Amino acid sequence: MNRKELDPDASPAAKFGAELRALREARGWTQERLAELTGYSAVHVSAVETGRKPPTHPFSRRLDIAFETPERFEREWRKSGQRFLFEGFAEYLRSEADAVALRLFEINVIPSLFQTPAYARTYQEARVRRGWATQHQAEERLSLLLHRQQRLDQHPAPRVHAVIDEGCLRRAVGGRDVMVEQLLHLEELSAQPQMVVQISPFSLGEDRPLAHPITLLTMPNRTIVGYGETQRRGFLERELDVLAEWAGEYDQLQVEALSRAASREFIRQVRRGFEHG
Repeated sequence: MNRKELDPDASPAAKFGAELRALREARGWTQERLAELTGYSAVHVSAVETGRKPPTHPFSRRLDIAFETPERFEREWRKSGQRFLFEGFAEYLRSEADAVALRLFEINVIPSLFQTPAYARTYQEARVRRGWATQHQAEERLSLLLHRQQRLDQHPAPRVHAVIDEGCLRRAVGGRDVMVEQLLHLEELSAQPQMVVQISPFSLGEDRPLAHPITLLTMPNRTIVGYGETQRRGFLERELDVLAEWAGEYDQLQVEALSRAASREFIRQVRRGFEHG
């Protein structure tokens, strides 16, 4: 039988395929046997092993279950499946996974870690309609997002402080039902002890300290890592002077935003507006 040899250094997908083949053969399994264990076809297994098809998040999780290798293939997927992510975001994800605290500010949509599946899917499918992403990329982004959100339910969970611009609440992503569910979910999250959610109201006007979304991560060694995005790419920020400026502006934003209790009531009032709207 012809056997396609892979160069693991050729690409992340080739490395994933080579590791998959090596572990499968070490177990003495055929591609057909692995297909039975994962619920995929032998053709799919072969295509991933030879690099003809990129691995997906669901397939990677099925592999870890089949091989009893917790998160091994998920970690490799994160490295090999970054084509659908902004430049710089893959590096951010590695930092986010280890962070003990997150401070974030969002001005356009509900922060991704707080999005309901319906809200997130609506947002990603809009990117497909505009031609900014393929359906496959949208599904991968959604799968990755749901995986990231699981960290909020772990023990110990990272502490999260989010300041959300009022526009995020009022922008009707997905219509009435999606927004009602989303805002109710945000209310519930804001009541959790490790969460602080504040709303930056329109009334701040030009006095709002930050003009662009940012995230500040506190790592286990207490160092700070920042993340920002342009229209096309993301970037990690480690320059101390820049981080000090961002942290100072964020502290000022916290002071200017609505209090925790007032923010929860504000979210509730916007939700009721959608319910009766």
